[in-house]
Amino acid sequence: MALYIFLLSIGASFVQRTTGFGFGIFIMTMLPFFLPSYGEATALSGLLAMTTSLPIVWRLRRFICWQRLWVILLTFIVVSAVAIFWLTSIEDQLLHIILGCVLVLTSIYFAVFSQRIKLPATRSVQIGAGGLSGLMGGFFGMQGPPAVLYFISSEPSKEHYMAMAQTYFLIGNAMMTLVRLYNGFVTPAVLDGYLYGIGGVALGTMLGAYVFSRIPTRLFRYIVYAYIGISGLVMLF
Repeated sequence: MALYIFLLSIGASFVQRTTGFGFGIFIMTMLPFFLPSYGEATALSGLLAMTTSLPIVWRLRRFICWQRLWVILLTFIVVSAVAIFWLTSIEDQLLHIILGCVLVLTSIYFAVFSQRIKLPATRSVQIGAGGLSGLMGGFFGMQGPPAVLYFISSEPSKEHYMAMAQTYFLIGNAMMTLVRLYNGFVTPAVLDGYLYGIGGVALGTMLGAYVFSRIPTRLFRYIVYAYIGISGLVMLF
């Protein structure tokens, strides 16, 4: 198990560093197979994702605008907490099937529609994006897609987008970790997995920084989308 978690952490942090999102989406394609329960897999994903986001937030902290962040973030925190409480009453097998569907739909969305959809930075859009992101984060540990779509559409520069998105992920994952701790999902197996994965996060982040300027980002993203879609199909069949 240790080797698999280490390798998954390398891949997920590599994707996060090169594209600005995707840690939870990538790692949750396989992580549920290596931990005793689905809730524990989401807990480990959140802990490792926090480790990935923290240095990015610190480096870009001057680009954070709390006035544009607090509504979507607060909505996310409330909805994700409710989803985590629901998680205790849903069978793991059903969650595997639902996650498979979500992964396939996510890969199709990013490959086909993400560049065509632009969201206005209105209060209703912030609440909608935060709510949908909260459901995906609470149930599956992958709150990225709705939030990424909102921040890409609303932020004036790449630096603002990265700072706002990673701050959102960092605080959101911290709050979800507290709720998961309360619900008993942060277990010794999760803490062991974190120790296995932390080295992978550091290595994947360094590799992502090295590769970022050396391959076409668009090509790399489509490779990631294909991997996500195929992983979803494997879960379904």
